[in-house]
Amino acid sequence: MRYEGTVYRPPSEARSLIIQVTIGCSHNTCTFCTMYKDKKFRIRSKEEIFMDLDEMSSAYGELPLRIFLADGDALVLKTRDLLDILSFIRVKFPFCERVTAYATARDILRKTDEELQALKKEGLSMVYVGAESGDPVILAHVKKDVTVEEMIQAADKLKKCGIQLSLTLISGLGGKERLREHALESARLVSAMKPEYLGFLTLMLEKGAPILEEIQAGQLTLLSPDAVMEEMKLFLTHVDSDGTVFRANHASNYLALKGTLNGDIPAMLAQVEEAEKKQKYKSERYRML
Repeated sequence: MRYEGTVYRPPSEARSLIIQVTIGCSHNTCTFCTMYKDKKFRIRSKEEIFMDLDEMSSAYGELPLRIFLADGDALVLKTRDLLDILSFIRVKFPFCERVTAYATARDILRKTDEELQALKKEGLSMVYVGAESGDPVILAHVKKDVTVEEMIQAADKLKKCGIQLSLTLISGLGGKERLREHALESARLVSAMKPEYLGFLTLMLEKGAPILEEIQAGQLTLLSPDAVMEEMKLFLTHVDSDGTVFRANHASNYLALKGTLNGDIPAMLAQVEEAEKKQKYKSERYRML
């Protein structure tokens, strides 16, 4: 089994077998991100991928495991190649519970309905999309290179084809300057996309992230824990996505929240207000772990 560079995966894929089908991220210009900076993007050959899968099948082939296709955007591969990989997985891992991958909205929109349906049939059950924000101003500023409309269209396409969507937002991404816009526009985005899963991270500063220059220049003001709670309350009181499984319990979050929209919103709001009242937030030391 060969990995190139640092390998990243969603929190929910902690126990999954991770197979790199791309090296790095084809976009890799987001100003808040330091992932994949040690790599030059390329698509691995099917021969390399099959060798890794074949090697792992000797140890794990009979287990009911999950497989995550890394790195940054596996759906950038040609559909025929993805289908071949999924088919090989079905042969080598007959008890595989699910196959998932990162994807961008544009990757999804480039696929036809027929292609996505074929991928679903071969075993691709869910994709993770980093929306980060529903505010068009923030999206442009952090060089996300996607529009709100494209993300909504991508979500609609996935639903039509039976592939689940796990969406990610980043609290504090707009700083103090666009706290309200980030919260409200993100709530509108989620209400329109209605993903099966929604994860909220909180912005963390990592060495080398271009966004650090804006912060050091005073152009972007980081949110205090109280401001993060204000943003979260705005989001929760305006979102409408009944049935979406909600998680804000990542290591980066000041307060761990989890529930299902919309039914658990009152309980989560009460939890936020209690944390504000008692000033009980995760320390910066533990957010860095």
